Amino acid sequence: MNSEARTAELRDARRHLLALFEDLDEEQLIGPALEIVNPPLWEVGHVAWFQERWMLRERACLEASYRADADELYDSIAVHHPDRWRKLLPPPDKTLEYMRCVLEAVEGELADAHADDRDLEYFSRLVLYHEDMHVEAMVYTRQTLAYPAPSFLSGAETAGATDSTEPGGDVEVPGGEFRLGAADDGSFVFDNEKWAHAVPLAPFRIARHAVTQAEFLEFVDDAGYDRREYWSAEGWRWREEQGAAQPVYWDLQEDGSWLRRAFDRWVPLESDLPMQHVSWHEAQAYCRWADRRLPTEAEWEAAAALDAGGGKRRFPWGADESDAKRANTDFRSAGCVPVDRLAAGDSFHGCRQLVGNLWEWTDTTFAPYPGFVRDPYAEYSEPWFGTRKVLRGGAWASRARMLRNTWRNFFTPDRRDVFAGFRTCALDA
Repeated sequence: MNSEARTAELRDARRHLLALFEDLDEEQLIGPALEIVNPPLWEVGHVAWFQERWMLRERACLEASYRADADELYDSIAVHHPDRWRKLLPPPDKTLEYMRCVLEAVEGELADAHADDRDLEYFSRLVLYHEDMHVEAMVYTRQTLAYPAPSFLSGAETAGATDSTEPGGDVEVPGGEFRLGAADDGSFVFDNEKWAHAVPLAPFRIARHAVTQAEFLEFVDDAGYDRREYWSAEGWRWREEQGAAQPVYWDLQEDGSWLRRAFDRWVPLESDLPMQHVSWHEAQAYCRWADRRLPTEAEWEAAAALDAGGGKRRFPWGADESDAKRANTDFRSAGCVPVDRLAAGDSFHGCRQLVGNLWEWTDTTFAPYPGFVRDPYAEYSEPWFGTRKVLRGGAWASRARMLRNTWRNFFTPDRRDVFAGFRTCALDA
């Protein structure tokens, strides 16, 4: 990729980041101190710091930051989460000035880079995807805090075109030796995707689509949140500590109907939309109620990637890049689309929306692949092994340029602020 294309992507990411920041008032720029969010004013400064840290100070050997206090303010490893509200943060105009100076310097580095610069692909992808991930995080922060929807969603579609194919039921995926993980083909991947390795896979049956709001409502109506037998010991403890008696952002009306909060608006439940904003604990409890189970990440990747000959695809539909007919990503919609949409993105075995719409929980605990070696950004994966569950696929607020069948996302099992849902597998697999 040439420097102009790289620069265009960085500017695109920054445009979305600023749109999430610039319409907030003074109170909203700081927001409440919650474990699952960052102060928006801190978060955008951190994105600029990260870009400077890796593209300018690490790669280009910049001796000093554009802000003398940048490390003290924005280093996410050194600045503990509660302290982000206690810091005397620069005002918005000074934060924007810092962001602009850093981005201009990074663009200069891209313009001057040699074609054979082996570090450029890693560091430029790293800072771009880091910003993309923070853009997505700030979108669900706005959902968490009931802020208005981002301005760039104002012209987005509310649903994809109706498809004639019925995506219900299960598909069968054959067993055998499966190569889990990314192939070493020279393209950028994160360290936790390295490298493809053989794992045994028994035949299994997996749902064609994610669990819908209507399906999850049946669990709620059957007192699923009150019945201890459906919950693991850890899940029941989480439910009691959180007072989780129903899905987050749902509200029961006097007439027995339910509303769902979408940013700062309340809307009726949409029966054909996938269930989102569920924790891993809630997904697991639903599965026990439904006599189903969550897929392992190897099963999820096999369902997404296997082709007719037993080889692997980069995307569920093949090698071509994502577009509006295949995946709901890149804010093309103002949220999730119905589970029967986007048949052109089906996997070989017939699973729909494996990329885009929402992240999907798997049953797998986040762990290194055999022979794991840390990338230069050592804190990306290794500190979180053993403490998080793997999610796959990407959401409507994820950028398509990041996603592929081998991408591993990871969150603690209590998180339900993320744009995440799940699909299930049959127990007889």
